[in-house]
Amino acid sequence: MKFSEMPYTRPDIDTIEQRSMDCLERFKAAKTADEALAAFTEFAQITSDVDTVFSIAYVRNTIDTRDEFYDGEINYLDEVSPKFEEISQKFNEAMLESPFRPQLEEKLGKLMFINGEIRKKTFSPELIEDMQAENKLCTEYGKLLASAQIPFEGENRTLSQMSPFKQVPDDEERLAAWKAEASFYVENGQRLDEIYHELVQLRDKMAKKLGYENYITLGYYRMMRNSYDANDVDRFRKAVIKYLVPVATRLYKEQAERIGASFPLNFSDMALSFRSGNPRPKGTPDDILAHGKQFYHELSPETKEFIDFMFENELFDVLSRPGKSGGGYCTSFPEYKSPFIFANFNGTQHDVEVMTHEAGHAFAAYQARDIFPLELQSPSLESCEVHSMSMEFFAWPWQEGWFGDQTEKFYYSHLAGALEFIPYGTMVDHFQHIVYEKPQMTPAERHDTWRELLGIYMPWVALGDEIPFYGEGKGWQRQSHIYERPFYYIDYCLAQTVALQFWAAMQRDRKDAWERYMKFVSLAGTRTFTELVAAAGLDSPFGDDALHTVANTAVEWLNNVDMTNIK
Repeated sequence: MKFSEMPYTRPDIDTIEQRSMDCLERFKAAKTADEALAAFTEFAQITSDVDTVFSIAYVRNTIDTRDEFYDGEINYLDEVSPKFEEISQKFNEAMLESPFRPQLEEKLGKLMFINGEIRKKTFSPELIEDMQAENKLCTEYGKLLASAQIPFEGENRTLSQMSPFKQVPDDEERLAAWKAEASFYVENGQRLDEIYHELVQLRDKMAKKLGYENYITLGYYRMMRNSYDANDVDRFRKAVIKYLVPVATRLYKEQAERIGASFPLNFSDMALSFRSGNPRPKGTPDDILAHGKQFYHELSPETKEFIDFMFENELFDVLSRPGKSGGGYCTSFPEYKSPFIFANFNGTQHDVEVMTHEAGHAFAAYQARDIFPLELQSPSLESCEVHSMSMEFFAWPWQEGWFGDQTEKFYYSHLAGALEFIPYGTMVDHFQHIVYEKPQMTPAERHDTWRELLGIYMPWVALGDEIPFYGEGKGWQRQSHIYERPFYYIDYCLAQTVALQFWAAMQRDRKDAWERYMKFVSLAGTRTFTELVAAAGLDSPFGDDALHTVANTAVEWLNNVDMTNIK
């Protein structure tokens, strides 16, 4: 079914609760494992229905945040989603306590019950009002950023529409674009500080209600960390500082030499990789989509079937326009077994990376669409990011169709960018650990903390008053995950470490690398992150050598690039 034809009806929480409680009573009264499984299957259908209408409303709201109908629906869903979580938790607890748990584990897999034990630790009915307040604040943050109308070169532009200007080769124009964008954040800085402060206080209060010292423990449980903990992440952060920060520093020094800029770089100069300009895809958005279709047609029979399904059912919205939320994401409509890709094309190489990244998510969702139950269709989020980040690298042999004579420039930019990203992403995670360890910090103290972390993780950045907001150490406010999905950022760094291993495997044997990727994807949510990595024959990011090895392999490749014609 085409996305435009998918019906939306506001879910009646009272009806949902009644149907769910009927299922729960039958589950508890079951005399056999089969009877219990039948009751669970019926509840799983209710969950699928609810997830589908929630996703439809979310997508239509983010496509146009000014649409009053879906704005109202999101406000309603923000209110009722914690109530459905309460219903879901009751069924979860019954599953965990069932006398038929051994038989159910045999049918559904043990991981579902391991995850269920984690979910149990994230909720209590006394959190419902706090969760509703949290939802409202996150929605307000998203709407605030989507409302941006930044005057620049004779037009009002959204944050996404500013991106191309922040990368132009002309130094004065590029700097002006950075300053113009920064002015939006400066004007809204007080409210951004207030929203985040309220979120931190709320989350800390929720954690303490559940008996935790602070939100970090609850945050990890909410992220369904089922194969590693905060100590593992701390070890990974230290490895990033030891191995990746020096590599990224060297890459940025070379960039400064290429573009004739002083080092450390200001944010504007950091955005320009080459004096002649960053690689830009040729053609229109339709051309980018058309070549994306060709890429997936030629990659494998499975990806051909997937991309045809996506186009036939119009499961894309990729053009940037006023009122549209920023960024990109992939979601799914379980009832229609359909993924959906949301993006904001803006004429930069990011358009192609979105076409490969978000479609990597969508492909994995499509491959898992028939797995039962729904919870096992998707693994934990760092594993999902392996799907997407690795797909970006599998697209390399097709990049010429997007970039033409700038293809070599793209290869260099993409691989260097993958290495340079990991310190930034790790810094985002470290920042949140500090914030939630010290929830009473003032907004000014949070900005000070970000500045200090920049010195550790991004020493190639020059701070100062040349570019307001960014140069003042407030740039974290533009990172939506910090507000909306706490601790969902180290996932990208862990995934990038695995994706770089897939990239290295491609250099040796593309066919073997693809088969291992398909193994990773096909297991969907039936294994933990570390189990999926092992199943693909790769090294855990938490090991001593993984980060060091992939960094060395990538740097060796970059060192061998002939830069004669890449200026």
